[in-house]
Amino acid sequence: MENPILVTGAAGRLGGVGRTITEVLLRRGLPVRALVRREDERSEALREMGAEVFVGDLTRAADVARALEGCRRMFFGMSVSAPYLEATVTTAAAARAAGDLEVLVNISQMTVSQMSLHDSTDSPQQRQHWLGEQVLNWSGLPVVHIRATVFLQHFFFSAWAAESIARDNTIRLPFGTARTSPVDSRDVAEVIAAILADPDGHISKVYELTGPRSQDIAAHAGEYAAALRRPINYVDVPFDEWREQQLDAHELPDHVYQHLLTMARLHAEGRYDRSTRDVEKILGRAATSTREYVADNLELFEP
Repeated sequence: MENPILVTGAAGRLGGVGRTITEVLLRRGLPVRALVRREDERSEALREMGAEVFVGDLTRAADVARALEGCRRMFFGMSVSAPYLEATVTTAAAARAAGDLEVLVNISQMTVSQMSLHDSTDSPQQRQHWLGEQVLNWSGLPVVHIRATVFLQHFFFSAWAAESIARDNTIRLPFGTARTSPVDSRDVAEVIAAILADPDGHISKVYELTGPRSQDIAAHAGEYAAALRRPINYVDVPFDEWREQQLDAHELPDHVYQHLLTMARLHAEGRYDRSTRDVEKILGRAATSTREYVADNLELFEP
């Protein structure tokens, strides 16, 4: 494949941004090299789509350097994990050594917009995203940062919401009356694919991606209700009770646990009360609403 676009995290699960980017680029007739951690049914599915599959480790410089051979454009993304910063630095070093990159699109988090040397968060993942952006900026590479807010595919709004909706038609979160604007990961992937397909005018830009409006969880519950055609109520659960009943019950790795705990706290503090038009600016259409997302995924929310 001549000058394929390198897509890392192509076999990722939550939100599937890398996989969807691969899908969208292939539909546009653009060659894709999908970097995956291991061979499994997900890598085989990417191969069946038409992607060139490369198995490697983002924390190993030799693997990243080989994956980049012949590529002029790349997407960098990785699941929530302890070595995220190591993978970012390794990727920057390999890309600098290659010396001919036209664009590197980096997926970050909306919380980074509110972080600085003097104002951070308790999430080790969010701190690594902030540091990762610094490293990529220092690298001199042609970088575009995509700061996405919480995904509609996130546990809060999909898997865990589906559990409580199936049980008693409620959404149980400790967010109080704080507002949030979750974004569909497909919108995020389509924005990234559009930039990779035509990076002119995007280099050094930062795009902040949110849903179409910021509203409290009671209003979001109303959107679930409209899509599911039955009453769905928001139950504001005390924070410690939610942590014990929801987070502790899933026996998550500590890095992920601390990240989700921080996200919940920041939501309750109103730190996710953000709304931008950047999805519309790039795609020429409004971001997907909560109601549209639920309507498109009815099988997830039906008992």
